[in-house]
Amino acid sequence: MNLQDFVKTLRARWVTVAVTLVVAVLGAVAITLLTTPLYQASTRLFVSTNGGSSIADTYQGNRFSQERVVSYAQLLTGQTLAQRTIDKLGLGMSAGQLQDHVTATAKDDTVLIDVAVVDESPVRARDIANVLSDEFAVMVRELETPEDGARADARVVVEQRASIPTSPVVPKTARNLGLGIALGVLLGIGMAVLRENLDNTVKDREVLEEITGTGLVGSVPLDRDRRKEPAISFEFDNTNTAEAFRKIRTNLQFLAVDNPPRIIVVTSSTPSEGKSTTAINIALALAEAEHNVVLVDGDMRRPAIHKYLDLVGQVGFSTVLSGQASTEEALQKTRFSGLTVLTSGAVPPNPSELLGSQTAKKLLNKLAGQFDYVIVDSTPLLAVTDAAILAAASDGVLIMARFGQTKRDQLAHAVTSLEDVGATRLGAVFTMTPTRGGSSYSYAYSYYGEKGQKKTSRPQTVEPKSSIDAESNSDTSEVEQEAKRAGGASG
Repeated sequence: MNLQDFVKTLRARWVTVAVTLVVAVLGAVAITLLTTPLYQASTRLFVSTNGGSSIADTYQGNRFSQERVVSYAQLLTGQTLAQRTIDKLGLGMSAGQLQDHVTATAKDDTVLIDVAVVDESPVRARDIANVLSDEFAVMVRELETPEDGARADARVVVEQRASIPTSPVVPKTARNLGLGIALGVLLGIGMAVLRENLDNTVKDREVLEEITGTGLVGSVPLDRDRRKEPAISFEFDNTNTAEAFRKIRTNLQFLAVDNPPRIIVVTSSTPSEGKSTTAINIALALAEAEHNVVLVDGDMRRPAIHKYLDLVGQVGFSTVLSGQASTEEALQKTRFSGLTVLTSGAVPPNPSELLGSQTAKKLLNKLAGQFDYVIVDSTPLLAVTDAAILAAASDGVLIMARFGQTKRDQLAHAVTSLEDVGATRLGAVFTMTPTRGGSSYSYAYSYYGEKGQKKTSRPQTVEPKSSIDAESNSDTSEVEQEAKRAGGASG
């Protein structure tokens, strides 16, 4: 992973980093609040020896005091002194417990010892520190006084007595919060990189083109309006979504200049990838360019085109193939200029057999002779074999991949299905891609079970926007959240 990939990962997974950071900070706050405050009281001891009459004697005395300081520091934290302090103050604790609250630090090349005592009570911390120091001075005098009662060679003086501390030394709020932030950032970045490496969905143009073995012909942004009204009124619409379909239309016209595809199948690997709505709007975009287009609903299991375009669904593709109606009788004009629709017709018991028949191939070729383009909306490739059968009889296939949702292995299996029947792959289309800034869009559809809502298109004046970028590197989590909230149109 290079620096650019790392930045893209952080942009895509910023929610993971943010949530981890918040959890870490809240954890630090919780630890701080749950930690019992401890107060520290300190004293300073001065160690001295009997001075001599000469400079050499004085020097030897100082060296003797410095050597004594190290030993005295150990005695200060010993059990004997702790017990004497407990007895003096009448504390309800053991000597071992008091030892854990006492520290003694001897400064290098000095005769000073700093004694620190921590306790839950600031007053008791002061009292323990002072009594401990006083008792230690007495104990040193007892230890250093010779048996004959002569003057002791060394003595300890309490140079600085303890006072009542005003603020606790534990917990260290600033340190805890700082560690929480640092740990949260590191863990968040680590989890973001880990999730990205474990993510098996398609979000990059390079990955999509590598798996499908074809180029990217377009990228359709999330659009909340497509949930209610799948068909775009291109005559009045210049939004990013409309521009995206115009770009797909332009790219389709340049895919094969010498032998341009006329019968185009639109499919995907799994349901809910925006397949049906994409097929409708590709057909409408071609019709906008003054092409005579017929849209065929090749999904005879869960047909949706007639719902989205407010057409009769009982007479269509299946009824023509079964000889119950003629092509002319089944074709339906739409409210959109240049677009004719052949709906799916009544749901037959044997869709695969009907679509794989010679009659179906002849019908598609007949439509290709009457119209400039035949756009076929088919079933998902991994659900049933219908889409592969239609693909084999077409001039080429457009493969839909939902941004951040389509699994790589699913897409690879779908491409294998097309390869097995010798279908031509015209290109791939990213659906439901995130937008950069501005309003967020929702472009979600459901293939199984949900009923689409139909509303009549109404002209509306919209300020023109620039064409979409084929590669969108915006936040993936925004896509997932919008797609979860969206629903109702079939894909």
